[in-house]
Amino acid sequence: MNGKFIRIPVMLILLLSCLGSAASPIENTAASQEMVFYPVADAYVIASLPGNNFGSLPALLVDVSPLAKSYLQFRVTGLTGLRITSARLQLFPRNSSNKGLSVRPVTSLLWGEKTITYTNAPTGKPTVLASVASVSAGTWINLPVTSYVTGEGFYGFVLTSPGDATINLVARENGSRIPRLVITVENTVPSPVLVGAGDIANCAGGGDEATAALIDAIPGTVFTAGDNAYPSGREVDFTNCYAPSWGRFKQRTYPAPGNHDYATTAAAAYYAYFGSSAGDPAKGYYSYNLGAWHIVVLNSEIDASAGSAQEKWLRQDLASNPRVCTLAYWHRPVFSSSSIHGNDPRFKTLWQALYDYRAEVVINGHDHTYERFAPQTPGGIASPRGIREFVAGMGGYSHYPFGAIQPNSQVRNSDTYGVLKFTLHAASYDWLFVPEAGKTFTDSGSSNCIP
Repeated sequence: MNGKFIRIPVMLILLLSCLGSAASPIENTAASQEMVFYPVADAYVIASLPGNNFGSLPALLVDVSPLAKSYLQFRVTGLTGLRITSARLQLFPRNSSNKGLSVRPVTSLLWGEKTITYTNAPTGKPTVLASVASVSAGTWINLPVTSYVTGEGFYGFVLTSPGDATINLVARENGSRIPRLVITVENTVPSPVLVGAGDIANCAGGGDEATAALIDAIPGTVFTAGDNAYPSGREVDFTNCYAPSWGRFKQRTYPAPGNHDYATTAAAAYYAYFGSSAGDPAKGYYSYNLGAWHIVVLNSEIDASAGSAQEKWLRQDLASNPRVCTLAYWHRPVFSSSSIHGNDPRFKTLWQALYDYRAEVVINGHDHTYERFAPQTPGGIASPRGIREFVAGMGGYSHYPFGAIQPNSQVRNSDTYGVLKFTLHAASYDWLFVPEAGKTFTDSGSSNCIP
């Protein structure tokens, strides 16, 4: 499983499985974010049983007689564009003690959770990072470790007690309230923006000019969700309809093709117009990275069945790009409440692959509506770890009505052209539907990436 971290609207959380950390929400301010790392290893050792390993137990013990020490190791990653301002180790005690405990850095990180014993355990460095005079059962212990945790890498701690009173702490094997390293960070680079829509240019109308005027004021990368130039994706359609409006963003556009683009044989004019930005003309699917995000562009006008070249490529691409957050777009939606096209189950294979690799967002067009769904599984079951789909077919060509409202549909509009803007943070995203001038409908929100 890919290690990932998430940020809940005003929170930032990190989960790295096996070699990384899991997370729980911690509040932050607009100027800072908090990343929460769970240990990659923890264990205690006892002097009276010097050859025994206790790494598989759901507890960490600290005592003087018999002497017991606990070890924790964390991996800190995902700090691209971020600067650490503070760090604290949080521990959850099962019992109270008036003897307290101390934390020191370890002299070596070369120990394993399933092999560490009192005999082979590394010693702690002389410097005490932090200490508390007493602990209370059921109350988090906070130990400042900012002087030690300064960037990405592995960090090891040893816990000791100055008094003869056993302290029983929750270990990572417990499954809840486990130790965590909370790091407060500040952004050093702005989050990238991805903005666009599908179903765009029509020489007979002005909707595409209205949406292009919106993008004029939005710096960032532009996406298209297919059906770029009506009616038939011919060279003349791109030259006379698309180029005067959305064509002014061509140098920053990563397009996806639609069925109207393929109304011209093999979408030849589409590939000729966009060139290398549209990927291999024999495929039409490709990917790129945008900040911390991996972006996948797929082709709904060719075979996408299980075992197809496109589906195999998608799985390989996702496996080769273990980014924290993933977004994909193509033309025909798996889920849609429009009465014109509606659901298209043929592309559940693509959804399944994206779901398997914990993608966050899918954007489609085809139905000339705006619709936002709650995160859901390939089978359409609402799930916190599902994919959130946006139907963004409001690029300017026409409007479609809604029919039967599909499960998990949260927001819908069928009379407003506009563009969908994403701000892609290191572990979360904000979305905003920007309406054409004179219209008031909008939709906005924030969500975390999937751990």
